[in-house]
Amino acid sequence: MEFKIVQNSEILSVNDVCDILTIGVFEGEKTGIEKIDNLVFNEDKFEGKFNKTYLLPCCCDILPAKKVLVVGLGKKEDLDGQKIREAVVKAIKKAIQIKSEYVAFKFPDGYEDVIAESCYIGDYSFDKYKSEKAHHIKKVCLQGDEAKVKKGQIFGEAMQLTRDLANEPSEYATPSKLAEVADGLGLDVKIYDRAECEKMGMGAFLAVARGSLQEPKFIHLTYSCPNPKKKVAIIGKGLCFDSGGMNLKPAASMMTMRDDMSGAACVLGVMSKIKEFHPNVEVHGIIAACENMIGPKAYRQGDILTAKNGKTIEIDNTDAEGRVTMADALCYACELGVDEVIDIATLTGACMVALGTCASGIMGNDKELISNIIKTGNNSGERYWEMPMFEDYFTSLKSEIADMKNSGARWGGASAAGLFLKNFVTDNVKWAHLDIAGTAFLEKPQKEFIKGATGVGVRTLLNYIIN
Repeated sequence: MEFKIVQNSEILSVNDVCDILTIGVFEGEKTGIEKIDNLVFNEDKFEGKFNKTYLLPCCCDILPAKKVLVVGLGKKEDLDGQKIREAVVKAIKKAIQIKSEYVAFKFPDGYEDVIAESCYIGDYSFDKYKSEKAHHIKKVCLQGDEAKVKKGQIFGEAMQLTRDLANEPSEYATPSKLAEVADGLGLDVKIYDRAECEKMGMGAFLAVARGSLQEPKFIHLTYSCPNPKKKVAIIGKGLCFDSGGMNLKPAASMMTMRDDMSGAACVLGVMSKIKEFHPNVEVHGIIAACENMIGPKAYRQGDILTAKNGKTIEIDNTDAEGRVTMADALCYACELGVDEVIDIATLTGACMVALGTCASGIMGNDKELISNIIKTGNNSGERYWEMPMFEDYFTSLKSEIADMKNSGARWGGASAAGLFLKNFVTDNVKWAHLDIAGTAFLEKPQKEFIKGATGVGVRTLLNYIIN
């Protein structure tokens, strides 16, 4: 997608005719273009209510556009980034519907980055395996700051990579494929195979991987800079397919289990673009990638696993596998001498029950870190809700023969999973856990997103790191 950025009040010239000029108007206001206002507002009584649209043909003697799309932004005092996102996506989808290629936006100032990012969200489709491909927007004209537009483009591209990976079928997005993608990002990368992970004592991660023919890959990406003010590790759950193992999932529940590596896809999306912002932060992207399958070597209920830090885990449920792989990844991250660890995972159905698809769960051992991520998420169009981590929740994970079980009682499952992970974080490291089970993959369209992978976490983690 090409972006044209203009600085003057006239967004288009007579020599630059777009297919659709999209004009955002507030409730009770007009475009200021007399011929358009007479038709849209005076004759047809368009009110500018949020997300309402009015499409009309346009003669080039009025504006250098073949059509004009008036989009309601609602009340001026209620405008925020999220409303801009939804309005832009609505406009892009309308433009795609009528096969437009060149779209211009005349929207309120200060939201250039959000508009550019939202153009990618609205233009997204996963049609790799379809014979008939979707129509796409080729050019967008925006008025405003070039640096902000560029930031929006970078965020949009990062989300696009993340969504593509999470939407890919598991026969393509294997642990080896994730390692290949990581190796092509232009960063320092270490990819450990099964034997190397065994030498490092990753008994938890490797147990989950045992049932699959796909070789596990432990991926470590590093963005370095001179004299970093902070060192951060981001860990993404990398279950490329989750059958549930011996605790086999129902068939219907397996249909979307290609998305169980959405956390890993998020980390790859973030790391793919981090160097373009040159943050004064050392960033480690970590993924323990494998499949959870049934086979003669698959791990079983009752098995005792030993994680990298020496703690033992009794397997109560082979379908609570994500936290088991994350245990070794957390241990590894804490050994890097980082200040903060942030993990992101499609971890628990319990979080989906609690928060649905409207917000991701967050918990951790440092209130300031949690608060900063929640605030950054709100400003980025991603909502997080802090879940409790009372020690009482660990009661259900107590084992008579090991340090802990990997799963326990039905109630409070998201919090219990958080407490499980806490056992693999050293006390001197600030840690936050993001449970994106409900927000990573949508069963139906919601706000600016179509059905499928959303790329959740990319905007929050990128903004958190670069700010």
